[in-house]
Amino acid sequence: MIRVIVDAMGGDNAPACNVKGAVEALGQSDEISVVLTGQEDRIRPILQGLSYDSSRLTLVDCPEVIEPGESPVYAIQKKQNSSMVRGLRMIREKEGDAFVSCGSTGALLVGGQTIAGRLKGVQRAPLAAVIPTAKGFSLLIDCGANVDVKAKNLQQYAVMGSLYARHMLGIEDPSVGLVNIGTEEDKGNALTRESYPLLAQTEGIRFAGNAEARDIPSGVADVYVCEAFTGNVVLKMYEGVSKTLFSQIKKALKSSALGSIGGLMIKPSLKELMKTFSADTKGGAPLLGLNGLVVKAHGNSRKEQVATAILQCLEFGAHDLNDRIRDAVGKLES
Repeated sequence: MIRVIVDAMGGDNAPACNVKGAVEALGQSDEISVVLTGQEDRIRPILQGLSYDSSRLTLVDCPEVIEPGESPVYAIQKKQNSSMVRGLRMIREKEGDAFVSCGSTGALLVGGQTIAGRLKGVQRAPLAAVIPTAKGFSLLIDCGANVDVKAKNLQQYAVMGSLYARHMLGIEDPSVGLVNIGTEEDKGNALTRESYPLLAQTEGIRFAGNAEARDIPSGVADVYVCEAFTGNVVLKMYEGVSKTLFSQIKKALKSSALGSIGGLMIKPSLKELMKTFSADTKGGAPLLGLNGLVVKAHGNSRKEQVATAILQCLEFGAHDLNDRIRDAVGKLES
């Protein structure tokens, strides 16, 4: 049984979608139990209208809420009775196996590293997001946690990302690309120029060289490594382009009678394509390298996305990913 702690108060649609998502996850798997952290007086009325196995769902009352605009450091330090801080403390104290939150990314990143803590040997805990490509799915790491890093940090990201791609995405021998402004070895800034030879000689990964942003959607690599500023720009651009593209396709199909007829014909295929770009299918982005699993779900997640993020924790635990990361990082230092 995997014990998943869910931040009921985090995100744009909290607590309703978080609570309903947790109940939906319980209905889809009998291998998980859920602990909801949040304001009991707001959560209880939502639960009363739902059908679920009460033996696998508990509620921890947390009167404080970390708001999106708050300083992450201040919020984590001062709001000790918030749903996020309480959930992370439960992870540290082994009262749960995983923590899922749709709340403030900044606060979760600060809290994850300072409260849950990093695995031995892990210098920085990166945020890893699964992105769709022409070949299936790839991993983008780091996409939001650490802006200022060193080459050694990117080396650890490559190792952790390769393990995630192998065991969570089912890619037997994942390739690793260094996000850069050109494919030549001497391209880029000081960080990428120093990282290239280090990644090339790292055992346990299959380094594929530099990867330009325009080639990422085609799937030239299975794992894309970068610092968080670049990664977050890539991720947000991905989201914006896909949203705009599908919007323009719909607009074009509705622009004429012939287009509308054609739209009806391709509607099933278009729906399947849109699912590929949906966060509903792959859950949240894990903060890798921590003592326990911490997953960041999208801030505007609906109940389906929350449920997927919770169920994602099952597979993470099944593959003993944290133990694998600890061992692999340890070998880098030896």
